[in-house]
Amino acid sequence: MSDDLFERPGGARATESYNASTIEVLEGLEPVRRRPGMYIGGTDERALHHLGSEVLDNSMDEAVAGYATRIEVTLEAGNRLTITDNGRGIPVDEHPKFPGKSALEVIMTTLHSGGKFSDKAYQTSGGLHGVGISVVNALSSDTEIEVALNRELYRQRFSRGLPLGSLEKVGAAPNRRGTAVSFTPDTEIFGELKFKPARLHRLARSKAYLFAGVEIRWKCDPSLITDDTPAEAVFQFPGGLSDHLREQLGDRECATAEFFRGTQDFPDGMGRVEWAVAWPLWSDGSTSWYCNTIPTPDGGTHEAGLRAALTKGIRAFADLVGQKKAKDVQTEDVMNGAELMLSVFIRDPQFQSQTKDRLTSPEAARLVEAAVRDHFDHFLADNMDRGKALLGHILERMDERLKRRAEKEIKRKTATSGRKVRLPGKLTDCSSDDPDGTELFIVEGDSAGGSAKQARDRKTQAILPIRGKILNVASATTAKILANQEIADLILATGCGTGKNCNADNLRYERIVIMTDADVDGAHIATLLMTFFFQEMPDLVRRGHLYLAQPPLYRVVAGGKSGYAANDEALAALVAGEFKGKKVEVSRFKGLGEMNPMQLRETTMDPKVRQLVRITLPQEYEERAGVKDLVDRLMGTNPAHRFAFIQENAAQVDEDVIDA
Repeated sequence: MSDDLFERPGGARATESYNASTIEVLEGLEPVRRRPGMYIGGTDERALHHLGSEVLDNSMDEAVAGYATRIEVTLEAGNRLTITDNGRGIPVDEHPKFPGKSALEVIMTTLHSGGKFSDKAYQTSGGLHGVGISVVNALSSDTEIEVALNRELYRQRFSRGLPLGSLEKVGAAPNRRGTAVSFTPDTEIFGELKFKPARLHRLARSKAYLFAGVEIRWKCDPSLITDDTPAEAVFQFPGGLSDHLREQLGDRECATAEFFRGTQDFPDGMGRVEWAVAWPLWSDGSTSWYCNTIPTPDGGTHEAGLRAALTKGIRAFADLVGQKKAKDVQTEDVMNGAELMLSVFIRDPQFQSQTKDRLTSPEAARLVEAAVRDHFDHFLADNMDRGKALLGHILERMDERLKRRAEKEIKRKTATSGRKVRLPGKLTDCSSDDPDGTELFIVEGDSAGGSAKQARDRKTQAILPIRGKILNVASATTAKILANQEIADLILATGCGTGKNCNADNLRYERIVIMTDADVDGAHIATLLMTFFFQEMPDLVRRGHLYLAQPPLYRVVAGGKSGYAANDEALAALVAGEFKGKKVEVSRFKGLGEMNPMQLRETTMDPKVRQLVRITLPQEYEERAGVKDLVDRLMGTNPAHRFAFIQENAAQVDEDVIDA
């Protein structure tokens, strides 16, 4: 057999450049600093505040375990956050596996170290993998730990995960106990991002709702506050989630005068569940899910258990009162528009990732359903008027859903075949039957899609969220294009066909608006979408139905006044003009999902104030052929074409940068 069969591009030189010396072994907390996204989900504002959550969760675990009754959260100048509790205190004695090192130092400097791997120290806890506090330490330029234990005070300081000295005994502390963690996030990791007082204030308040036995004290340097966030507050809510929901409902009228709330311990000491649910008459609803006091915004198995309990319960009550119509009730009829809060405490919970956004513990669904179902049956049957009122409200929701589905199937028909239109499940359609004046917003991600749904004009604006970067159709086979779910949804939603069958006369909306984040990733997604419409729906683009939304990149606040800027130049002009001479706070939107619905509407979706860029094509085929050639070069299968384009235009980029 010829040796030529085993040759690789680069030959001996490539082999020499890849050897044992190129293999890195990251030690200690180096992996955290090298890849922070693996541990806290990124380096944006959300990730920054995740550091505060990790420390606060440790104190909450002490409270839930019955050892701490008070937690203090203090934000000081210099972006320094201190969280103190009166729990047991981190152990300071020498660790048996690390001679010469205290348990505190091991916990702070070693991944996967802690007291939550078994139930010896905690029956339930938010920490699972022993990485939380060490990750905070690794990503902070200065961390100081004080532990009051056995009437003595101990202290140790760290920087970027490394101890600045050994643990020292400071002196007597006869009237103090517990742990105080004070840290400053590292600007090498987070840049100029700062903690937001309002966000930390909400975090502290929500934690107090989740465990009725704890008092949380909030304090913030007044110079850091730019809104109505108080500089000091004390949170303690004996009613737990019930108090939280009552405050959230305000004076809104609900389907039942009394909302559904309760607690239940799981069998065999497996934990407990607490819930509070209300059905406002006019509301888009909201959900708050927690596991071991950790927010799980993406829900999970505990959410599935609550959904099952409520749906099965309302169907059973309908059978009890002889309401046969309820056989068509779906979970969405019960849940949509409801205000739902659920908190579970379970042993060894499993999450989808280290950021714990979604609970995946299989047993949680069964435990929650079993615990809630019995209480819900009593809630409905113990007061028949109340039960019938809620059933009537849910049946109205069901009727609305069935009516909307029927209207879509009957009134929206394809002109080519006259058959009923099948629409993607992720599409939130507008109510207008006439395409004139209607708009389809293609939105990047479910989070931004949620904000867009609340910001839209329901009559004329439809929302279709897509998941990240769609398939690059310029370099994909026809079979791969047709098999792609995101593209299938786009084709169904527009209704005008693709390729040779594309006919803009059948378009279900007057405008198709691509609305992505105002950053590089957003521009990439917009480019992929424009490539899709150019290649698969050229008639739609040629007639001028395709647009790009122009969301702002910055928000400027001075006092009670705010403004928005699309780019750095617009920001400079805004600060030098409208806000000249004022002390301003500038925040950078990391994505559309960070904008609340009001901000999204007033900047990007309201036709009265927004700006759109229309995407068009030349009428003449020869000119379109030139455009197609450019698209093929930049988006096609041959990377050499892109490389040549970069070489040809690099000088122009340099000139633009210099001019800027």
